[in-house]
Amino acid sequence: MIAATTCLNTARSALPGLAATALLAALGVCVWQLSNRSAMVSPMVVALMLGLLLGNAGLPTHRLAPGTALALRPVLRCGIVLLGFRLTFDDLAGLGFGGAALIVALVVVSFVVIRRAGALLGVSPALSELIAAGTSICGASAVLGMNTVTRGRDEEVAYAIACVTVFGTLSMLIYPLAQPLLHLSANAYGLWSGATIHEVAQAVGAGWALGETSGELATIAKLGRVLLLAPMILGLGLVKGKTEAQPARLAVPWFVFGFLGAIALNTAIALPPELISALTMASTFMLAMALGAMGLDARLSALKSEGWRPFLLGACGWIFISVAGLAAITLLGLWQ
Repeated sequence: MIAATTCLNTARSALPGLAATALLAALGVCVWQLSNRSAMVSPMVVALMLGLLLGNAGLPTHRLAPGTALALRPVLRCGIVLLGFRLTFDDLAGLGFGGAALIVALVVVSFVVIRRAGALLGVSPALSELIAAGTSICGASAVLGMNTVTRGRDEEVAYAIACVTVFGTLSMLIYPLAQPLLHLSANAYGLWSGATIHEVAQAVGAGWALGETSGELATIAKLGRVLLLAPMILGLGLVKGKTEAQPARLAVPWFVFGFLGAIALNTAIALPPELISALTMASTFMLAMALGAMGLDARLSALKSEGWRPFLLGACGWIFISVAGLAAITLLGLWQ
C-alpha cells in the first residue's frame, strides 16, 4: 500500500514536467511539418529553443523538475533505442570496404582530434567530448547519446547542439555550391556529404541537392556514421569507468544494447514501412522532449559564460572533418 502511494505521488509530481516537455516536442514537430520537413528545421532544436525561452522567462519552473528529470533519462534512452530502427547492418554494404573504412576512420580521428583541440583551447573536457561527438557522428542525437556517459551540464549540451546545428547547416548550404569547383563525381560528392556533414537531415539535403545518385549515397554514408554511435558511447563509457575511483562501477550505458538490438531486428525482419515511419517519429518526439527538458533546465547566463572558445572548437572541428573527408576521397580515388 505504501509503495503504491509512493509511486502515485511520484507520477503526480512528474506529470507537469512531462506534459511541458511533450508540448515543446509537439510544437517542434509541428514547426518541422509546416516547413515541409525541411532540413533547415529540426524539431529537436525548435524544442530546445522554446525550452530555453520559457526556462529563462522568470516563470516558476521548479515544479517541472521531476518530469524534466524523467525526460532526460528514460524518455531520452527510449528515443535512442528507437533510433536504431532507422538502420540496418546492410546499410554499410552499399558503401563497399573503402567507403566503410573511410567513415570509421573519419569518425574516430575527428573525435580524437576535436577532443585534443578542446584541451588546447581550454574548453572543458565534457563540452569538448560533446562537440566532438556531434561533429564526428550525427549531430544532436550524438550529443544526447554521448552525454549519458560524459554527463555534461545542460548548458554544455545546449552549446554543443548549437555548434553542430550552425556548422552542419553551413555545410548543407556550401557543399552544393562548392561541387562545380571541386569537380567530384556524383558518387564521390555523395560520400563526402554523408561522411562529413553533422545531422542526418543536413547530409541528406546536401546530397539530394545534386541528384538521386549523390543523394542515395549520402544517405547510406550518413546512416553508417549513425551506426557508430553505439560503439563510441560504449567505448567512452568503459574508458571513463576504468578511470573512476571505484572501477567496478563502469559507466556503460546499457540502453545502447537496445539500440543495437533494434538495428539487428530491422536487419533480420522486413518490418512494414508504416511501422518504421511510426517508430522513427516516436524517436524524434522523445529526443525532442529531452531537448525541451534541457532547455527548461538550462540558464542562458551560464550558457553565455562558456565564451567563444567552444564555438571556435566547433568551427575547427567542422573545417577538419570537411577537409579531411574531401582529401581522403580525392587522394584515395574513392567512388571516382
